[in-house]
Amino acid sequence: MLELLPAPPADPLWDLAAEFGADPRPERLDLVLGVYRDHTGVTPVMRAVRDAEIRLAERSVSKEYRGLSGNTAFNRAMLSLVLGGDVPADRATAVQTVAGTGALRLLADLVRQTRPGATVWISDPAYVNHRPILQAAGLAVRTYRWTDPQGLLEDLRGAGRDDVVLLQGCCHNPTGVDPTREVWEALAQAAARTGWVPFLDLAYHGLGDGLDEDLWAARMLAERLPEVLAAVSCSKNFGLYADRTGCAIVLGSSARALRHVETALQNAARTLYSMPPEHGAAVVATILRDAELRGVWRAELDAMRSRIAGGRAALVARLEELGCGDWAEPLARQKGMFAGLPLSPEQMAALRRDHGVYGTAAGRVNIAGLPSDRVDQLAGAIAAVLVPAAA
Repeated sequence: MLELLPAPPADPLWDLAAEFGADPRPERLDLVLGVYRDHTGVTPVMRAVRDAEIRLAERSVSKEYRGLSGNTAFNRAMLSLVLGGDVPADRATAVQTVAGTGALRLLADLVRQTRPGATVWISDPAYVNHRPILQAAGLAVRTYRWTDPQGLLEDLRGAGRDDVVLLQGCCHNPTGVDPTREVWEALAQAAARTGWVPFLDLAYHGLGDGLDEDLWAARMLAERLPEVLAAVSCSKNFGLYADRTGCAIVLGSSARALRHVETALQNAARTLYSMPPEHGAAVVATILRDAELRGVWRAELDAMRSRIAGGRAALVARLEELGCGDWAEPLARQKGMFAGLPLSPEQMAALRRDHGVYGTAAGRVNIAGLPSDRVDQLAGAIAAVLVPAAA
């Protein structure tokens, strides 16, 4: 049987990570995977997370199953965090998932059940896993322009009443380019007029302009539209990468519909992984329900955001010093963990080959993974591959 399996394509990000691991050069620089690292290059355990884990360990009495929806205290806390304040039970429901990826897949399955003829629109460029997840759920996919606001709105005029539009709520991966509030409001008007449903991917809130600022678009859409889907990740802003913690949120217009939605999501989870892991959800619930821990977490999140913004500013300044101001200026306007470099796949290959700097073929580098003492190395490598192109 196994001999009949054709060679599957390798995952592009993890393939690059493996190439980095095999690179013997001590000066090599890993900017591939989307993880936050401190100024020394270490991905830390947040203090709020560590304190919550200590509390959980001290009172832990059982590892019994939680159920198909996961940790209900976590689900309620996430609804309040994402949507703001107390959320009525007849307005929204949430199911814990295996990170944001699991939420994307469960919600894609829900779209397939409720709108089997739907097309899901994704940005161009898009997060590398969006299309595979949607297509694995049996959905048709089309793209809309992302970095051109006018083009974005023009393309989505083609979205039909039964379609779904996948939108990253902030800190777009891979470009770092976010719409203005005016563009978000135009998207809300288009959805209300046409009937397509926003499907939000919320993975980086708190790392762009601030937690509430980064969630503004999600809350605005939830307030103005009858139905919204949201896949939420706790990997980045709680540092729970390996604990795979997230949730699927669905906003609807009736308690009856939401009960059916929750059952549908539970059934989908049952066939995929039965139920999500408890630890990360318990940590997040402990933090969000305790005023002291929540304050510590918010302060840590603000410090992470400040370090990312500082790394971006330092890179821009160094590129300007090296005579690459025209290329640096767009980087200054980007937000969040990633920077979208104006480099071709060939130039990104030159970065890896000649300078030991690893980013994706599409030009994405992880600013949040850039040690403070390696800014000059990155800027020099970028300048070295840009100057021949400019000449």
